[in-house]
Amino acid sequence: MTKLAGLKEGWMKDPEFREEYERLGPELALAAELIAARSRAGLTQAEVARRMGSTQSVVARLESGSTIPTWRTLRRYAEATGHKAAIHLERESG
Repeated sequence: MTKLAGLKEGWMKDPEFREEYERLGPELALAAELIAARSRAGLTQAEVARRMGSTQSVVARLESGSTIPTWRTLRRYAEATGHKAAIHLERESG
């Protein structure tokens, strides 16, 4: 187990941390998907920003999960990385 995984495992034992982590799950998943798309394209944040007509700091905020992007921004990011944006809805379990 990596040090980071061990740290997360310890934090997840804290109910308040776990609740907040689970609440942020969708935003963190979106951020991870954006980073993966950029990585697959072999681009830097600055290159994606240039292709989007934006700035590197905007791309960094998108990839950090600290902002919730509009659909238009997601489409521009996807196109800049050679991908197509799509929405997938899942039925809640339970």
